[in-house]
Amino acid sequence: MNFVHLYSRNTNCSEIILLQEIVKDGFHRDLLIKVKLGTSIENSPTCSVLIKHHLPTGLYVDPYELASLQEHNVTEAMIIQNTVDLEAPEYLSKEFDVFVYAKSDSQCSECFKTFLPVHCRYHQPEEKEQRAFVMVKNPELFVRCYNDFPSLNCWKQSDVEAPCSMKNKHLCKWSSVKYQSVNQNVILQVPVGLKVHHFLVCVVTMLVTILCSGLIFRAVLKHSHFSL
Repeated sequence: MNFVHLYSRNTNCSEIILLQEIVKDGFHRDLLIKVKLGTSIENSPTCSVLIKHHLPTGLYVDPYELASLQEHNVTEAMIIQNTVDLEAPEYLSKEFDVFVYAKSDSQCSECFKTFLPVHCRYHQPEEKEQRAFVMVKNPELFVRCYNDFPSLNCWKQSDVEAPCSMKNKHLCKWSSVKYQSVNQNVILQVPVGLKVHHFLVCVVTMLVTILCSGLIFRAVLKHSHFSL
């Protein structure tokens, strides 16, 4: 989606536009987010964009992965909750929020973009369906500008406090703004097992575990020398 070709209905009050989409397949995806603050905005380089995503129980983000991406200046994001259980299945997990700081888009002067790596959790087996659906709702959008910004004044809803950036954890005043969403929510399909296969999976898992344990024990006895 090219934001340069999206125009507002009012030149004095340009629409703020947000696009989010999922790329990659399987259990490990990337959530791409692009924001356009309006058309012909000279002051947009003086603005910062913060996106607050509310992730459902079927998804999680890896804090260690986020730390690595931040270290390499790829993605700046922070999990608002203290801890995230990376191993818990969907039905034992809780929803949580993530702050994502967007960066200026070199191809569009009034645009910002970022991506958030998300991972699908395992779901309970189903009777018939071999897939589950996880919906990512549209995020909250916050903007902070040093200079006067017409679109911000038009679509501002309220002021909130949030960390200024990943490098500056001091609280700054951000403006919560309305925006036009290019696509309503994002839905992921996650593969799930069938309940009819439950017994077979348990038996095979148990046999493989016993076999591997036996081979390891045999190797230990063969290559170890025990003294009493």
